[in-house]
Amino acid sequence: MSTAYSTAHAESLDPPRSSPDLDVRELEKRTRLMRIITRLIAVSDLGSREIARQAGLPVQKISDLLAGRLEHLDINELNVLRRTLELEAP
Repeated sequence: MSTAYSTAHAESLDPPRSSPDLDVRELEKRTRLMRIITRLIAVSDLGSREIARQAGLPVQKISDLLAGRLEHLDINELNVLRRTLELEAP
């Protein structure tokens, strides 16, 4: 069996995806931001409520982040949190 045949055959079995690379890259970015933000929160003197207030986000978003529920936050919210916490860093 040739490689060309097996590749074509495998493609016919798998449903087409719109653009899986974009989804993976987006998830990787969000995961990196989440790690940075959780470290900043750990060294911060601010509580979740104060962080949420300064970032203009609901407290639940901070709870979701700390619980690892990354799907509840979009990239813009994560960037706002990062900027907010970096301004507070010593």
